[in-house]
Amino acid sequence: MILVDTDVLIDVALDRPPFSDAASELLDRLQTGPKRAFVAWHTLSNFYYLVAPARGGSSARAFITDLIRFVAVADCGTRAMSFATRLEMADFEDAMQVAAARACGARFVVTRNTRDFRRSPIPAITPQEALEALF
Repeated sequence: MILVDTDVLIDVALDRPPFSDAASELLDRLQTGPKRAFVAWHTLSNFYYLVAPARGGSSARAFITDLIRFVAVADCGTRAMSFATRLEMADFEDAMQVAAARACGARFVVTRNTRDFRRSPIPAITPQEALEALF
């Protein structure tokens, strides 16, 4: 199981080379198999906020609608948020990603920005590393 960080989705939606290549391949592969990936609830709102100005609200919503056909949303609540507040990570949003990963039992957080997850109790890997680990 993996948790996909917001930046991976944005790289695909906005086709941001060179990052979009591995990210797109990862999402393509996840579509064809059993649900092995999650996103955090707040990832979807962050994604919409950042992608809608460039692609339009309808396109951003369509991306999310398609995504949740093959990627589940991690069940998080007060307990997960409490865990995030105790993590000693510089970026609180990244701590929320880790808390969501923990809540859904993910082995990895898949992100392009692994450096910010150095203090995470759940290892962070790149989309390319996720492809190698999962497939």
